[in-house]
Amino acid sequence: MIRQLATLALAAVLALPAQAETKANQLFGAADLPTSNRPMPFGSYAKGCADGLVQLPETGPTWQAMRLSRNRNWGHPVMIDFLVDLSRAANQIGWPGLYIGDISQPRGGPMVSGHASHQIGLDADIWMLPPRRLDLSRQEREDISSIPVRSADQRSVTKNWTASHHALLRAAASDGRVDRIFVAAAVKIEMCKTATRADRDWLQKIRPVAGHDTHFHVRLKCPRGARHCETQTPSVKELSNGGNGCDDTLMWWVSDDYLNPKPDPNAKPAPRQRHPREYTLADLPRQCRNVLSSP
Repeated sequence: MIRQLATLALAAVLALPAQAETKANQLFGAADLPTSNRPMPFGSYAKGCADGLVQLPETGPTWQAMRLSRNRNWGHPVMIDFLVDLSRAANQIGWPGLYIGDISQPRGGPMVSGHASHQIGLDADIWMLPPRRLDLSRQEREDISSIPVRSADQRSVTKNWTASHHALLRAAASDGRVDRIFVAAAVKIEMCKTATRADRDWLQKIRPVAGHDTHFHVRLKCPRGARHCETQTPSVKELSNGGNGCDDTLMWWVSDDYLNPKPDPNAKPAPRQRHPREYTLADLPRQCRNVLSSP
């Protein structure tokens, strides 16, 4: 009965003019289950939705899903398989497994809080905290926090960074399903210190991004046959000019120009960019209306 009422309410919203629509994040955030359609991502990582997402089990032999109250442990089957495989790889390098953070909502789409991306089931956050145990209760998963591997001044790694973190990121980036991995710049700089020519292809996938001091963010390529999925551009090869990304563009992330920019009195204000939390359904791929209304 509740599900029927929710469907009727959604149908009323879908009939409204675009300018009067409820924000898309409210609609997708209210969906507690995925569609029964075959798995298919629609749109881009930061402007899309998805059919047929599947739930990462809350606990497995080598992983635990964290922050269960968010209901964001849903992903494309390719992502779920990847996370399970990576958790086994973590076990091989000496960790009990992985603590896995947000993936996507049951039907993807913009979220009411947090991420701009994670909208098509192909993004996932993995904690930098090596699991102490894999039998955490639901409440413990809400209370526990990860650890920072980047210093407060953003220029170096902390004592929490270990060789096993390096090995885990290498294993993740070496997987052919992975498009790129976002980390704090200090992490990439540290990994570049021991880089060899043989590391180029996987190391170029490790990309510096602001934040990401307590987790790394894995982004998968659009799966084969997902014709409505938009792969991110430029590619990591283009961003790295065919190299491994250990160059001056990397060091900019820890420069004063970036960390402590001086205001330019002559600069014109940049146009304000809308955040995905402001999107309505009219901003998303047309298939997202069906994703919301499908059983």
